Amino acid sequence: MSINCIRTLIEDAVQGHSDKSAIVYNEKSITYGELFTKVNQVAFYLNELDLPKDSRIGLYSTKGIEQVIAVLAILSTDYILVPLTTLLKSEQVEYIINDCDIKCIITDKLQLENIEEIDFNGHIISYETADKGIASFEEIFKYYNKPYVCDINGHSNAVITYSFGVSGTPKGIVISHRNLIDSARVVSQYLVLKHEDVISGVLIFNLDYGLNQIFCTLYKKATLALHRFILPEDFFNHIINDKVTVLPLMPVNISQMFDEDLQRIPSAELFSNVKTITSSGGNVTAKMIKDCKNTFQKADFYSMHGLTEAFRSTYLDPSQVQIRPDSIGKAIPDVELYVINEDGKECGVREVGELIHRGGYIYRGFWNAPEQNAERFKSVQILKDVINLEGQLTDELVVATGDYVYKDEEGYLYFVSRQDDMIKTRGFRVSPYEIESVVAKNIPQIEKCAVFGLDNELIEEEIVMVYSALNEITENEILFELKKHLASYMIPKRVIYKKSLPLVQSDKNKINKEALKNGLLSGS
Repeated sequence: MSINCIRTLIEDAVQGHSDKSAIVYNEKSITYGELFTKVNQVAFYLNELDLPKDSRIGLYSTKGIEQVIAVLAILSTDYILVPLTTLLKSEQVEYIINDCDIKCIITDKLQLENIEEIDFNGHIISYETADKGIASFEEIFKYYNKPYVCDINGHSNAVITYSFGVSGTPKGIVISHRNLIDSARVVSQYLVLKHEDVISGVLIFNLDYGLNQIFCTLYKKATLALHRFILPEDFFNHIINDKVTVLPLMPVNISQMFDEDLQRIPSAELFSNVKTITSSGGNVTAKMIKDCKNTFQKADFYSMHGLTEAFRSTYLDPSQVQIRPDSIGKAIPDVELYVINEDGKECGVREVGELIHRGGYIYRGFWNAPEQNAERFKSVQILKDVINLEGQLTDELVVATGDYVYKDEEGYLYFVSRQDDMIKTRGFRVSPYEIESVVAKNIPQIEKCAVFGLDNELIEEEIVMVYSALNEITENEILFELKKHLASYMIPKRVIYKKSLPLVQSDKNKINKEALKNGLLSGS
């Protein structure tokens, strides 16, 4: 058995910790011993399906202990896990099934109807007994009691994750067992996780940040407390009742927590157990940090920046969070980060360039997507003018992230924009994020704001700003404020008011700019 696979973590955790709570969810809990037994039972059944090695197994269900069992069971076989969030529409699920040729889907009763709409021809396994023709975990736990033995290669593919953006078709990113182990190790190290920690499992398990909560729990033999975020009150109760010490969040979760009347938030004394908060998957605002600091007064706040092509690149040390809240921090352990310009030279202080990720945590690549792989995964030769490449070694891969960033005088990194978001106007490259940030900081009446470019043959692209607010604000008032903070070429040519802005279906914290563009182009 490889030491670099999740299966090793499961086997290590059950040795000497069999009676410890591994997972809690509402009133239910399961020990490491019970978890190990159930994982083995499901893995044994999956092996009996006799699918080809590396077959893809979809996991399409709501959160629960059975979902974690399914994750670990698939990773205890020669198959590959493909998480499918229940936020996806039937056609999106069907796209993923076809794209990576899923042979089996593990699901629950609630999602069975959606699968029937897809006309899926592979194996289906349900948590609950639902139909005589469909196997269930209930039956597997009852009848499959034979010993289970496996030998997983750490270099084998383990997971394919998909994320749906605002346009185009999504591509799955392939993650190895070694990647999963490395990410658990490094996070446990820089967050100083402990055996006695209770880690909140509020994040969904369709992407690596959410899955990492499971693997960090196993790595430290801690406890994972699952929760489905629906109402802030319930979430606060989860933190208090489950005695959560580590709270991994996304910015949207922080916004949801403090969206309510602050008078209704429980006393800070009730959250004294929380020692660590992490945030990734979006930009953290100074207000978010302040709200967390006021409520979780003993907690260190870690702001982190990850990639699609690698687990994580940076984190901002808690000591710096209030000093430079806009920074994405510095490289995590075992990673080297470089900012280079279009000529391949290293950028100077506060000069914007592309972030290049070298070192650990780089994933295997995009599934069946040679063009995307060629665009993002580059030879280390891309850094030939920045680092010493003695010996003509050319087989090392680095990630050209497509993230435009800059460094300050102390080496802290700041995110500016995605490569494909940049607006070219009047000979300049303009970051929509920079304009949106100025709006957020200086025009509080505006609730949401989206900035993007539309083709204009005279100036390449014209800058368009669409915003929502309780009441419309005059265009002159908005432009007057923006001119105080932005260069003249960054001022929007068009400012449009809408009562509400369309959101991305799979990420309700992200504005669907593609829908706004299409609406303007069609005149609606």
